[in-house]
Amino acid sequence: MKIDHIFIFSDKGKEADELVNAGFSEGSGRHHSGLGTRNRRFFFEDFYLEILWVENEEEAKSHPSLGLWERSNFRMNDFSRFGLCLVNDEKTDQLFENAPTFQPDYYPEGKQIELFSNMDKPFLPWIFRLPNRSGKKSNLDEPTSYDNLGISQLTKAIFETKTTKIDDKIVDAIEHRSTIEFILGQTDGLILEFDNVQQQKTIRFEQLGIAIHY
Repeated sequence: MKIDHIFIFSDKGKEADELVNAGFSEGSGRHHSGLGTRNRRFFFEDFYLEILWVENEEEAKSHPSLGLWERSNFRMNDFSRFGLCLVNDEKTDQLFENAPTFQPDYYPEGKQIELFSNMDKPFLPWIFRLPNRSGKKSNLDEPTSYDNLGISQLTKAIFETKTTKIDDKIVDAIEHRSTIEFILGQTDGLILEFDNVQQQKTIRFEQLGIAIHY
């Protein structure tokens, strides 16, 4: 299983300035009509980071089963601020075979997101895949090269949770067939490893709750 993108809830997106200040080039952003969210995005060769925030509270609360409003308020509850989007290919077909679906306003009729909102296990990220089958990335016009940092390809993603035990079939299936891990930590966080950490360097983004090892 491969990662399409990861979202991180933020406070009006200003935390993304941490990435800009560290030398990462910002790509295009978008508004999610009907969900009340907006994003700032940072593209890499094989995936992108999405810094997400609520700009319309009424819309964000209009789909309670999704739990996006709760995740946006992660500082005041036990919800993870993260979302994990897996690539839509044959390797994820079994995982999402009986997953709930959601029809966003900004997709054509019949194009649905398959997702596990994990409302019963809020310490886990939102886990989902988009309707379009895996194909060539549509990020040809986005900045994806970071020669200034020597960062190229994501090789591992580690989600840290504060829970005492992670017992979840979805998590087990993902860990078994990917380079994604879920571990116990002192806080809810995310570790992204690039290029198998060849340079042995680390950049921490405290406001976003992530660390990049490269």
